[in-house]
Order: sequence, then structure tokens, then C-alpha cells
Amino acid sequence: MAKKGELVSYRPDIKVVDCTLRDGGLVNNFFFDDDFVKNLYMANVAAGVEYMEFGYKASKEIFDVNEFGKWKFCDEQDIRDIVGDNDTDMKIAVMADVGRTDYKKDIIPKKDSVIDMVRIATYVNTIPAAIEMIDYCADMGYETTINVMAISTASENDLDIALELLSKSKVNVIYLVDSYGSMYPEQIRRYAEKYTEIAEANGKSVGIHAHNNQQLAFANTIEACAYGVSFLDATISGLGRGAGNCYMELLLGFLRNPRYSLNPILKFIQNRILPLKKAGVVWGCDVQYMLTGQQNQHPRSAIAFTADEREDYVRFYQSVLDRE
Repeated sequence: MAKKGELVSYRPDIKVVDCTLRDGGLVNNFFFDDDFVKNLYMANVAAGVEYMEFGYKASKEIFDVNEFGKWKFCDEQDIRDIVGDNDTDMKIAVMADVGRTDYKKDIIPKKDSVIDMVRIATYVNTIPAAIEMIDYCADMGYETTINVMAISTASENDLDIALELLSKSKVNVIYLVDSYGSMYPEQIRRYAEKYTEIAEANGKSVGIHAHNNQQLAFANTIEACAYGVSFLDATISGLGRGAGNCYMELLLGFLRNPRYSLNPILKFIQNRILPLKKAGVVWGCDVQYMLTGQQNQHPRSAIAFTADEREDYVRFYQSVLDRE
């Protein structure tokens, strides 16, 4: 498939999705105060970002509400307390994990909600359940996306079957997800071509959600963009689980679209991200995340290494190799 543009070209189909609150919530169990969330919302609106993901629609039967902040659950009123009726051009998104969401109870009809998009997260082996959720949310009036996670460990055949099933569903956007931050641009290019070919044949778009274990989240995002991927996830200063994500400030600075403004994001970094770091919240690429990324492993061991403030990289590396 031919490239959809050069690095200096402008693509009107691009949509930027801010995941700072949702992926960043995995760093501090979603304990963001309302001022932080309001400031983030206003920064994204002023920056021209098209979608802001607020958090998860997690089941309160599975997750203890006393152990997590409100953005683990995204109750309708909590979102409205921040955005009102969201009288802006930016759309509101939430994520719902297959098997971890009481979606028939907690996802109300779109006409009664300020939420615009439901992003369903699944693994290859739970695609049928994901399609059931997709169809339910679409019938309720929402835009939908599907994030197929951990594809770097899935077989090519299983992924092909999953994409074929999803292409026939009601989903609007199929996401290419580098869950472990293990992929290189050449691999991203191949996946992007595979995804866009089947998506475009069925009237759907493709998105990318990249992790920064090998400091390639931005490079992989713009590589995917060059090959037709149009929904681009990013977080401010890369705030997200483990090594974090594609930096919003890098992405907006790269995109040749006059609708985007970098100043509101820089102001948010200055006023909210720097104090967050000074308060001891830790994220971002480090040796331990590099090692799990290189070996195509889930970063949970690196997250534990970080939490324990360990520095024994050689021993940790051997433990990573022993899991191969």
C-alpha cells in the first residue's frame, strides 16, 4: 500500500486522541483531582485535540471504589461536573475492557450521555465478546473503537481472523496497539498496511496506540500515520503506564494542521505535569522498560522493579531472559 503523505504534508483525516487521564490513571490509580482534570480538558480544547479519553467504565463489582479514583469508573455525573454539556468541538471518550465492564448497566443511551465514543479493549481470544460490546454501544448511539491488545504475541493467523471479524462489525475505528512497546517502525508499517487495507475496504478507520519502552512511541505513531492510520493516541509528556506513551507535545508539533496549538499543552506541562513529577509520580522510559520491550514482554515486572526502587539491572535482565 502506498504512503498516504510525506512528513511535511497535511492530512485532513487525522484525529488526535488524548489518553492522558486514562493511561496516566494506571500510574496513580486514577487519583487525579478535579482541578487537574478540568485543566487538562481546557488545555485539550484550546489545543484543538479532537477526542479526550476520560478513563475506564470499570465494573464496581470487580474493582473496589475505595482503591481507585473516580476516573476508573467514569460515572456520568463526574464527567459532567468537569465538562457540563461539553459545548465544544472536542468529543469525550471512555474505555471499556472486555470482561471488566458492566456495559449493559453502566453505559447509558447516547442521548442521555455527554460521552461520544466508547473504546473497547480486547485480546485476540475475546473478539466475540468484544463484538457483542461494539454492537451494543453502537446501537446505543456511540462511536466505537476496538483496541486489540498485545498483538505482538498473537499469531498472524489469529490476528487475520480477528481483523476479518471486526471489519464486519459495527465498529468505527480498529486500533493497532503496541502494548509492550516492543515494535519497530518497520513492523508498524507492515501492521498499518494490513489494518488499513481491510478497514478501508469496509468503510472503517484505523488508529494507533503506542507505548514508549524503546523510545519509539512517537516514531511508530508517525510511521503508522504515513501509511494511512488516522486516529493517533498521545498523552501529555507521555504520562501513562510504565514507560508511557507517545508525547502529545511531539505529535502536535509534528502535525501540519493549523487547528492544533502547542501553547495550551506547554502551559499544562508547566502548571500540572511538573508538580505531578515533583510529588513523586513516576513514569517514562527507563532501563527496565527497555529490557521488557526488547524481549516483547508485558511491563508488569518492570513496573514492580520501579516500585521497589531497584537498580540491579543485570539481575533484572537475567530474570527477563529466563521468562523467554
